[in-house]
Amino acid sequence: MAPAPTSPIKVGHIDDVQELRKSKPATIPQRFVREMNERPTLQPSSSSTNDIPIIDFSKLKNGNKDEILHLEMACKEWGFFQVINHEIDIDLLESIERLAKDFFMLPLEEKQKYPMAPGTVQGYGQAFVFSEDQKLDWCNMFALGVIPNYIRDPKLWPTKPAKFSDTIEVYSREVRKLCQSLMKHIAISLGLKGNVFEEMFGEEVQAVRMNYYPPCSRPDLVMGLSPHSDGSGLTVLQQAKGGSVGLQILKDNNWVSVQPIPNSLVINIGDTMEVLTNGKYKSVEHRAVTHKEKDRLTIVTFYAPSYEIELGPISELVNERNPCKYRRYNHGEYSKHYVTNRLQGKKTLDFAKIPDSYFA
Repeated sequence: MAPAPTSPIKVGHIDDVQELRKSKPATIPQRFVREMNERPTLQPSSSSTNDIPIIDFSKLKNGNKDEILHLEMACKEWGFFQVINHEIDIDLLESIERLAKDFFMLPLEEKQKYPMAPGTVQGYGQAFVFSEDQKLDWCNMFALGVIPNYIRDPKLWPTKPAKFSDTIEVYSREVRKLCQSLMKHIAISLGLKGNVFEEMFGEEVQAVRMNYYPPCSRPDLVMGLSPHSDGSGLTVLQQAKGGSVGLQILKDNNWVSVQPIPNSLVINIGDTMEVLTNGKYKSVEHRAVTHKEKDRLTIVTFYAPSYEIELGPISELVNERNPCKYRRYNHGEYSKHYVTNRLQGKKTLDFAKIPDSYFA
């Protein structure tokens, strides 16, 4: 297990990147400037790739065996894929983008009515900040717990813009349906019964986070979002139209930019699925970079098991050739461990790993 973090730090007004952008500083504040070895290598748009697998959800639903095999390849070799024909209404996607952008464009005083308390991941602010000398991401966040009801904080659900909270409810329900269906097909791709994850997850946990990345005069010095893997089962990413290409994933030790497909959703495997599949499907390190002229807005849904359940590799996926790589643990304990540590690649997954020396 990682060492206990220092006390969480509340990020002040001076560190709100939208306010910084308005003030047009002559230089990037040192709080955001990364060490040389952490600075992004920015690729021109022409270098972005569409090699990331594209899954046609309509074919999955129709039981197309080739698409199931394609899904298996996507999960096994990439840990990321884009989903088309996902059945979520395009008008709903456009509405959530518009309302999210409207929220971030509110005056700072209005947004600060919903503060992200130190050591938490709900509300407006920056998460995963634990020391005064820790580098900050060039990003403003707004996050909400959606289900189950007990993880919600009603004080953090905004009254402005109008219909924001109602739209989050509808959007989250539709994304949840997509996750439930994808989990069924992922189970089938593993040779398991389609309902295995549904039965295992219990009362699922779902949260939504909106990330806003203003333009940055020196995108080569900052990080939009630090490299990390997600602690979820699945993560669903919606990238707003017209923004910069910001998502990069670590593939074969190279950072690859993801060119969004219009009206698609990007799905990635989280740490929880890596544990459950005993490493067959791995969570993937990813990050966000910024752009000199364009902003970027994303809406991210995290879908995970109940905090009450105990997790470990599924027995059918453990054998002599693939011995058990992860211990059993309470999912709530892992979630707490995840949100109380800095984003540092896949370091948080050390919580669950059985040391290599065990097999020596």
